[in-house]
Amino acid sequence: MSNVMFTSHATAKGGRKGHVKSDDGIIDLNLVDPASGSSEKGSNPEQLFAAGYAACYDGALNLIADREKKEIDSTLTADVSLLKDESDGGFKVGVVLQVDIKGVDQEEAEHLAKLAHDFCPYSKATRGNIDVELKVTAK
Repeated sequence: MSNVMFTSHATAKGGRKGHVKSDDGIIDLNLVDPASGSSEKGSNPEQLFAAGYAACYDGALNLIADREKKEIDSTLTADVSLLKDESDGGFKVGVVLQVDIKGVDQEEAEHLAKLAHDFCPYSKATRGNIDVELKVTAK
């Protein structure tokens, strides 16, 4: 890998019923499997992915808006679902990104959202690997 800007580190132990911790201790979470019906409290891989994707995409959207000289106020919600994968009997991930943008009309909001989707590192990493649906609303 060339031109590394920074690297984050996290370690998981015990899978979906284990624990995840970042090297700096900011993330230090028990993991639970929501599909198990357990009443235990904790996070899950999909929730952590949703948080990262939402933050990354919103950052890309605001950068694109700045480049396009548009003043916006955005809110990004990532819904990450664990899905059954019929092709191999396993599982896969699907994402719906709800992109709410104030300061532009619907057409411009959709344009900015598409440019952000093309630019966002998470979108690049998932492109062609998982289904990602954009739901864009100008507010």
